[in-house]
Amino acid sequence: MTRIRLFEEKVNELFLKGEIPGFVHLYIGEEAIATGVCQNLRNSDYITSTHRGHGHTIAKGAQLKPMMAEIFGKRTGYCKGKGGSMHIADFSVGMLGANGVVGGGYTLAAGAALACKMQGRDDVAVCFFGDGASNRGTFHEAVNMAAAWKLPVVFVCENNQWASTTPYRTTTAVENIADRSVGYGIPGEIVDGNDVFDVYEKAARAVERARTGGGPTLLEAKTYRIKGHFVGDPELYRSREEVQRMMKENDPITRLKERVIAEKRLSEKELAQIEAQVEAEIREAEQFAVESPFPEPHELYEDLYVEGGVSNA
Repeated sequence: MTRIRLFEEKVNELFLKGEIPGFVHLYIGEEAIATGVCQNLRNSDYITSTHRGHGHTIAKGAQLKPMMAEIFGKRTGYCKGKGGSMHIADFSVGMLGANGVVGGGYTLAAGAALACKMQGRDDVAVCFFGDGASNRGTFHEAVNMAAAWKLPVVFVCENNQWASTTPYRTTTAVENIADRSVGYGIPGEIVDGNDVFDVYEKAARAVERARTGGGPTLLEAKTYRIKGHFVGDPELYRSREEVQRMMKENDPITRLKERVIAEKRLSEKELAQIEAQVEAEIREAEQFAVESPFPEPHELYEDLYVEGGVSNA
């Protein structure tokens, strides 16, 4: 969680300095969800992600240097600098890609889960998506098919209360996204998205159910989007006081620290050591990205096609 938080704070800082091209969408305040879910996954399991994919990618085991380089648009990035912030993928850890298309990950996750089942593997796929994306047609198509075929997939809705600039209550008729599971005959469960222990425990049940042939589960993680839809969003649709209050009262990292100290699992000194270690990792990632070269113009059309069954990648 600390690695995700500090990485994103650095990305925010660098973007505002004008050192990062394109758009950046931050996951700050939602770290407990990616962390709690991915702690239940193997390297060979799959995930699909959203606009806010940095946290999911880090939680699944991706390295910070190629992540930062990709955000800088450098050749040493995970997608050779051609994907940027919203499209980071690392197949070596089962990260099939973040997605700039809202609701674009459902069918990819269902397809990965179908492949696992057809190949006789007990790996699973997890699809992260937002409350706004739950109103897309692909949600219903993918969940219905996954339920009918008992595919090993877990659908994780990160309900951060905002679909871009639109509040959840004005676009969605049901009280909870998890309630929609009834229509597909699968379990639906609500978790506290700012409590990593609650996320971990309930995700564990869903992953085990998928892994053992029980089929899909719909998890809804209740949280709140601390940052704007994108870095630079003027956020005219809500007050600064509301955001500050939500962060002060329900910061998932503060809650984690308070609990592990109270239960004597970690000391304040050990937590500080973790933070210092992560800060060093991020400095190295930034330096790596800054010093890496940009792709050459002739590389623009590479990796678009596979010829003769052999990739040019």
